[in-house]
Amino acid sequence: MELNLQGQQIAVIGCASGIGRAIAEAFLAEGCEVAGFDRLADAPFITAGDVADPAALRAFMQGLPRLDHLVYAVGVGSGLTGFPYWNVPAERWSAVLEINLIAAVRAMELAGPRLAAQGSGSILLISSVAGQIGSPTDPPYSASKAALINFMQCAARDLGPHGVRVNALAPGMVDTPLNRRIWAASQQGLPSPQQQSFEDWAGAKIKRIAPLGRWQEASEMAAMACFLASEHARNITGQTLNIDGGQVMH
Repeated sequence: MELNLQGQQIAVIGCASGIGRAIAEAFLAEGCEVAGFDRLADAPFITAGDVADPAALRAFMQGLPRLDHLVYAVGVGSGLTGFPYWNVPAERWSAVLEINLIAAVRAMELAGPRLAAQGSGSILLISSVAGQIGSPTDPPYSASKAALINFMQCAARDLGPHGVRVNALAPGMVDTPLNRRIWAASQQGLPSPQQQSFEDWAGAKIKRIAPLGRWQEASEMAAMACFLASEHARNITGQTLNIDGGQVMH
């Protein structure tokens, strides 16, 4: 299948590692021009900046000479395990909501009107299966990703008449720095005999929650991101696409 994305301009916010990095590299492999934004600028296509800094984010977005597609691939957790939810005090929610949701809204406030004016393009928000099931692992993360899905649907309705598509991608269990931080938080306070290595923790969790019983990979998210930016997906908007081994079924 030819995606015919050559020469298109992709902005990927949150692309220094994990899923965002895989998405940026996949678009580069398709012959796209990629502009990345992340705190860690370890590649020529990445501009250093913090999504929690509105001025820096605005400067990046307004500095793009052209924009065909936007991918928001940022995700942070609270660093605490919510078993029960009141283990995560309200004061720890603000930073998670600011980065996972509010910064995405800011980016889309800049991208949406621009894409609408040109009458084409797409926006992809990286959510999570945690945003669909009320995951108790990290309630602020779960709630922020649920809100991101709802906002995606609002934006899809607004931008659809202008020929712009907006979707969300919900990964399941992917070996990313974020998942490793969730594992580390889950081990805090456990007696040594009950502590697990990341591999044992993740392996047991995958077998418990995913019918296919295997890891999902960042490259799979990247392939879907490229497809959703292509004309093959011209009638897909307002959708949350899960790549999760069957954890969430609709």
